Amino acid sequence: MRKIRKGDDVVVITGKDKGRRGLVLRMLDEGHLLVEGVNKVKKHMKQNPVKGVAGGIVEKEMPLDISNIALFNPATQKADRVGIKVLEDGRKVRYFKSNGEVLDA
Repeated sequence: MRKIRKGDDVVVITGKDKGRRGLVLRMLDEGHLLVEGVNKVKKHMKQNPVKGVAGGIVEKEMPLDISNIALFNPATQKADRVGIKVLEDGRKVRYFKSNGEVLDA
């Protein structure tokens, strides 16, 4: 079970975008993910008329390492660490380490 999933609200804790929040758009592999509106770069794209791609300078999000982000805790309004515990009925759930609140209902 992963501690951070697609659709989670996260905060960047280090790097040039430190403190910015966004939703996880997708997980690329075990250690990298795309966050909406974070780590944007300008990429020079060559046009490709066959695929219908216009040329020019395009802004796009680049992957972030999973160690550079933390989940946003709405109760404390801060970034928080996440743990995994097993409930009495055998389900695994994620919870915030600071207040013990369960993320997955």
